[in-house]
Amino acid sequence: MTRIHSHRRGKSQSFRPMNKKVDWVEFTSEQINEIISKLNKEGLNSSQIGVVLRDQYTVPSVRAVVGKKMKEILEDIDASPTIPEDLDSLVKRAVRLQNHLKTNKGDRKNVRSLELLEAKIHRVSKYYKTKNIIPKDWKYKAMVAQLT
Repeated sequence: MTRIHSHRRGKSQSFRPMNKKVDWVEFTSEQINEIISKLNKEGLNSSQIGVVLRDQYTVPSVRAVVGKKMKEILEDIDASPTIPEDLDSLVKRAVRLQNHLKTNKGDRKNVRSLELLEAKIHRVSKYYKTKNIIPKDWKYKAMVAQLT
């Protein structure tokens, strides 16, 4: 598929193995749950926890070993985020870009980038509102985003 705001196509990605069995993992599901809760207390989000599990603990997929998604495990220990991770990262990117534009007022290319980024935030938030993941009255505002 092509990108929304450009004429390029995406890069090809690596594929996960077809075999869902992960016999080489040395950890039980209880140990993995403990590791996830420890990493969450350190302030890592779910994708960062997945990268740490993959690189340091040789766990290719939490779901293949534990039988639950990372989101479900975080909900069980009452550590699920209030707003979804992808929306949160988009808002943080927009704040960084707004701070950049305050100091570099002539940067017209990044003004356009900020417009596209804010359009993406509105699209994603609209999706999450229809799925009742975020409140219906949640609204992205540039000034409010800078305060968070």
